Amino acid sequence: MRTTSSREVYRNPWIRVREDAVVRADGSTGVYGVVEKPHFGLVVPAERDGFWLVEQFRHPLGRRAWEFPQGTWTAGEGGTAEQLARAELAEETGLRAAELRHLGRLDLAPGLSTQQFDVWLAAGLTPGPPAREVTEADMRHAFVTEAELRAMVREGRFTDGPSLAAYALLLLDRSAAHAATERLA
Repeated sequence: MRTTSSREVYRNPWIRVREDAVVRADGSTGVYGVVEKPHFGLVVPAERDGFWLVEQFRHPLGRRAWEFPQGTWTAGEGGTAEQLARAELAEETGLRAAELRHLGRLDLAPGLSTQQFDVWLAAGLTPGPPAREVTEADMRHAFVTEAELRAMVREGRFTDGPSLAAYALLLLDRSAAHAATERLA
């Protein structure tokens, strides 16, 4: 597919929407809407036999939702992907991680958006005060066991796509570590 022209149709401080005129491989033409948002970091804070989650009101859904801590830099701020993960974890939960390991980078919604996110596993957690943004004032955090998390997924109470994808990466990481251990035995 080849883009022949592009025009901005909407912009605010958090999002840009553009419309691309395209020519497909078969020569037919079309229009493609693209949402541009900054990449974000998602952290899986793990300890004991479970995880720390955050819950907040999600306006597009019209309801509160549980998810792993995640977010992007405030306009004018920046840093590495790891620094972003550490900042989001501390901001939303107050937790600081002694260890942060990168599990992967994923595309959020490649059929409509440029946004990607890095997934991090946080361990060696130390509590501290959260420093939530004004838009996160209603946020709360709680520890759930892995069995409770699985029940929340089955019951439709944990539905955040990026968080579920991050959990899948964690399960794959555990499986690879287990296989490596068995090969050494």
